[in-house]
Amino acid sequence: MEEDAVDHLHRPARPVAGRAQGPSRPRPVSPALLRMMEGWHRTPAVVLDHCLTVPAHNVLGGALFAGHAHSGDLLRLVFLDPDAREFYSDGEPVAVNTVAALRAAAGTGHEDPRLFATVGELSLRSEEFRRLWARHDIRRKSRESKRFRHPLVGELALDYESLTVNSAPGQQLVVYQAVPGSTSEQALSRLGSLTANAAHSDEAADKGAHA
Repeated sequence: MEEDAVDHLHRPARPVAGRAQGPSRPRPVSPALLRMMEGWHRTPAVVLDHCLTVPAHNVLGGALFAGHAHSGDLLRLVFLDPDAREFYSDGEPVAVNTVAALRAAAGTGHEDPRLFATVGELSLRSEEFRRLWARHDIRRKSRESKRFRHPLVGELALDYESLTVNSAPGQQLVVYQAVPGSTSEQALSRLGSLTANAAHSDEAADKGAHA
């Protein structure tokens, strides 16, 4: 068994001082964390909560996942979005790891109605989710390489690191990077330029509308 699965197995035997009901809505993201993320102009970054929704992202992190029906919810993006298999080049491993990360969150001792409702909804709407959930794989998000097929810049091979946000239990900061000098780094740079140009165009349009 992997380390995360062993920890999950042992957790019920540990004394827990009152299992408080967890939050049913996403926790707010620290303004200091938001400022730090916005300073990473060449690095996509997103904050995930325990249900794998995205309460915050920096500009490039938003651009990486933009354009989908469920861009702000990585669980529903993987299992319910019609573009998922086109966007994620390695669809099956991504699905397996996503469910394993959700089950790891489900075993933290928080009786969270939103988490239970999420599992119930996905079990009804996705046969693939239902099949993978029944496997009981448990694996926290830590680090991984992912391949994306982005609609604007094409193929991207990115490594990510998932960092625990100690000031907000349940939140993770996920930071993506491309290998220096790679075609993925060039594609990520193009995505940043396109996003900046679009933002400037929107700003100019807003100024014109108010003139």
